[in-house]
Amino acid sequence: MLTVDDFDFPLPAELIAQHPAAERRGSRLLHVDGDRISDLHFANLPTLLAPGDLLVFNDTRVIRARLFGQKESGGQVEVLIERIVDARHALAQVRASKSPKPGTRLRLADAFEVTVTGRTGASQEFFALELPEGGDFWQLTEQHGALPLPPYITHAAGSDDESRYQTVFAREPGAVAAPTAGLHFDDAMLAELQAQGIEQAWLTLHVGAGTFQPVRVTNIAEHQMHSERFEIPQATVDAVAATHARGGRVVAVGTTSLRALESAAQSGALQAGAAETEIFITPGYRFRVVDRLITNFHLPKSTLLMLVSAFAGFDTIRAAYTHAVAERYRFFSYGDAMLLEKQECV
Repeated sequence: MLTVDDFDFPLPAELIAQHPAAERRGSRLLHVDGDRISDLHFANLPTLLAPGDLLVFNDTRVIRARLFGQKESGGQVEVLIERIVDARHALAQVRASKSPKPGTRLRLADAFEVTVTGRTGASQEFFALELPEGGDFWQLTEQHGALPLPPYITHAAGSDDESRYQTVFAREPGAVAAPTAGLHFDDAMLAELQAQGIEQAWLTLHVGAGTFQPVRVTNIAEHQMHSERFEIPQATVDAVAATHARGGRVVAVGTTSLRALESAAQSGALQAGAAETEIFITPGYRFRVVDRLITNFHLPKSTLLMLVSAFAGFDTIRAAYTHAVAERYRFFSYGDAMLLEKQECV
């Protein structure tokens, strides 16, 4: 039985990247292929791919999901939108001295009011919020919200974050955290890869704030994943099939792309369409779609560290992370990247 402590590792605080590299492709790249570990730069990525390979990107866009305000009593609140359900309804995390009860009205950004209508989520962690008739969460968050940087980044979002905490291909608004493996790509690299004969495909998975929630159980088999929305177009399904047919490799750019692809293939063949996923990938999982994974370094004891351990091998990832700490790689959202080769289950 694997426990959450099996996925712990010592990480010096100074290795948690607080700002991105000067250039998107300026980060380092750790190539992990079983026992072989290579210290490279992200600019080397095109040399590690071959014509006929397929990169699958997540084109979600981070919304301005963080809002500050007051309860009717005058108490301060901080609201982090988890999901905009429709124009008038959203789910959110709410930080306050006392949790607001159903019926409580919150005035946010000194600009508009919402009503708390209840609680939801696996552990009731989200508050259901409702706007008055005619309200529009999409518009109001864009006008009055702030970019929701991860909890381990200690500065408030500034002008640099407005551009660098979005991918250059972000198109579909709805995420409250960036698909950070995609942050390393710039337009010039995308063009270079295309010219090299490396194909590109797209999907959308709206990353939720639950991605930062800790695993609160000892036995990881008892953990309940948060739900996230995704959509895979038929063109991407066709591109994946064509890639495998010609002997190419499907390269997921980020764990979000991987989770969407594997979720959509749970019945066997990859399916197009929109759905919700609560997939929890741990060692022993048999991957159906993805052959290689580009990803950043993940938090100790996190579900994403469990995912990459399933993909590249438990012992392989443990050795790679030990190497990365020793070599002073930069960790988490603004940190360096890894290219992982899939380790086949036996």
